[in-house]
Order: sequence, then C-alpha cells, then structure tokens
Amino acid sequence: MGLNALYTKYFQKSKIFLYPVLDIKKGTNVVPSETYFSWSTRYTPEDMKLVCVYNTPNTPTFLHFEKQILLKHNRLCDYYKVDSTTSIYVFDFSDLKSDWHHVLNGAYSKINSNLKRTILSYFKDNTANVIYITSYLHPEKYFSDYADILAVDIKLLQEVGELCNKPDMEKEKLLIDVKNLESIQDSKLSL
Repeated sequence: MGLNALYTKYFQKSKIFLYPVLDIKKGTNVVPSETYFSWSTRYTPEDMKLVCVYNTPNTPTFLHFEKQILLKHNRLCDYYKVDSTTSIYVFDFSDLKSDWHHVLNGAYSKINSNLKRTILSYFKDNTANVIYITSYLHPEKYFSDYADILAVDIKLLQEVGELCNKPDMEKEKLLIDVKNLESIQDSKLSL
C-alpha cells in the first residue's frame, strides 16, 4: 500500500516514537492522555525522561493497570499525583541515549532496528497511521511516494533523508504552574 497524501497535523513525537518503547501493550483501556520530552523546569529533554500524563479514575480497571503495569515498570523513575483524576509517571530512557537523541533531532530513520520493530508492532493494528509511521522509520522505501505527492525531485528528499519534521519542543513540554508544582511535592511517592 502506497501513500497518496501527507499527514499534516502536528503529533507528539514522544508519543509515537518513545511511548511504544515502554512495551505497554496497545489495546489496553489505559493510555496516557499526553506524553512529553520535558516538564517545565523539572525535566529537560537532555534528562532523557518521558513524561506521561494519565487520567487516573478510581476504577478497578485503572487501579489494576496502575499497580501491575505502571508502578512496576522497570523504566519508572518518578510518580506524581496531581489531583484525584490526574497522575504523572516519568520513565527513564537514559540507557537509550543515542535513540533518544535521534528522536529529539528528527532523525527517526536512525533509531535502532529493534526499537523500530517495537514501535511498528505497537501500531500494527492502526492501519490508518502505520503507513506514515513506517515511512518515517524507513524513508528510503517511501521517497518516491513523497516526491510524487510533493511534486519534487526524489533527490531532494534523499538529501534531506527524513520524511517527518522534528519535534516542536514547546508542544513537547508539560507546563504546570509553579503553584501546582509545589502542591504536588507532598504527593510524590518515593520509588
């Protein structure tokens, strides 16, 4: 199946290229409402922490997922209860420094092969988007399609080497007022 249109809306690069690496199976009813590379002055992109915001209803399904998956995850390094319906889980990616920086720099094709497989496996049932994600991870297979859609010479795309824009670091930063940050300090659980 070839591409016949561009995906033009901005999407969280952290959610597409890093969240799947957590290997939390897609299809579960619990997914983060958003993911980020940074959090105000708390974490910078250089800290290599994936910040995930979850709606946390007090339901048996969520409580089981939180206890069995999130709080036991080997990458979990911080947890904050913001209020009765929102929690923030922070996952450490420092062991994947090279791949983290590839994502930050928009060099998605340079992500290592194992992580590419994990990402594509996560999205395999989402046929509407998997073709785009595949094209970002393996652009060499799609230069011709994109050249046709954009009406440009294929050599131009080959020179650029990537088919997806870099992350917008302002959109990939969680913003919470300082007042709110101070109020959640007492709610931080030690891991």
